[in-house]
Amino acid sequence: MTLLRLIFNEIVGLFVDDEQLALSILAVVAACWLMVQYVHDDSILIGLLLLVGCLGVLTASVMKGARR
Repeated sequence: MTLLRLIFNEIVGLFVDDEQLALSILAVVAACWLMVQYVHDDSILIGLLLLVGCLGVLTASVMKGARR
């Protein structure tokens, strides 16, 4: 049972470890969702925005982590 609890805590830690990264990804996803709701235009553009936004947030997080 202790092993299961340890595994569970590690999995939860993957998602909660970097709050800034999680909030930034949620902001990118929310911005893309708003564009889908109100623009009703080119879905490939919104997909690219989602991809570039998430990669940008991830790159910024890695650069920030490398400085520590």
